[in-house]
Amino acid sequence: MDTTVEWTVVPSGIGPLMLAATERGLVSVVFHADEAVRETAVGRLAGQLGAEPVESASGRLAEPIRQLAEYFEGGRRAFDLALDWTLTTGFNRQVLRELAEGVPFGTVVGYGDLAKRVGQPGAAQAVGAAMGANPLPVVVPCHRVMESDGGIGGFGGGRETKRTLLALEGVLPQPLF
Repeated sequence: MDTTVEWTVVPSGIGPLMLAATERGLVSVVFHADEAVRETAVGRLAGQLGAEPVESASGRLAEPIRQLAEYFEGGRRAFDLALDWTLTTGFNRQVLRELAEGVPFGTVVGYGDLAKRVGQPGAAQAVGAAMGANPLPVVVPCHRVMESDGGIGGFGGGRETKRTLLALEGVLPQPLF
């Protein structure tokens, strides 16, 4: 693939996030981006995209940084960013696009309901796998997907991160401590 990948790490309300973008748009968001996580993520992106990622130089991450800061400050309810869907395909991409477009800020959806929305009733487990493989968490809001019994479900960034994001959106109460 003939592409350039730029990355940076930014602070957020859930800890440091590593953002990466190609010329097509934001391609990756990585939670808990300490040095070890960042090194692993940069190596994975190099392998997946066939290009050696470089620390941000062109400014293509300026808009994602701005919009994420607004989201964590409580001033943004929807992202308006160019997204590069290269890191997801097939069913996963279909599910993630439906999630991004059809589950707005402050709402949640069940795994089974999301499977029905993409025409695959009974594929709730596959939806769970798609959430776990989401290369663009927060921006593509996999934290808004819950278990059918009302449980919070799993989350690649950890359950506490999921709770924090749901509280930010008013779905769960803010922690007392």
